[in-house]
Amino acid sequence: MPALERHVRLFRNGRNQALRIPREFELEGDEAILRKESDRLIVEPIRKGRLLALLSTLGPMDEPFALGDEDLAPLDDVEI
Repeated sequence: MPALERHVRLFRNGRNQALRIPREFELEGDEAILRKESDRLIVEPIRKGRLLALLSTLGPMDEPFALGDEDLAPLDDVEI
């Protein structure tokens, strides 16, 4: 799949440089992460609540949840 490209103009917004994001490149939400790699700027949306949405689709567990601490000494026996 070829990457989408669009020529955009940069402008000043007070002391900040800005650009308008064309509709076909709009991101969800009202926040994003901006990262600079060499001479490239990368903008990524912040996706909130995705883990909770995934967990809500899972059914109950058939097996008991293993804590994995059976071989450890009780906390009262640990010297600090």
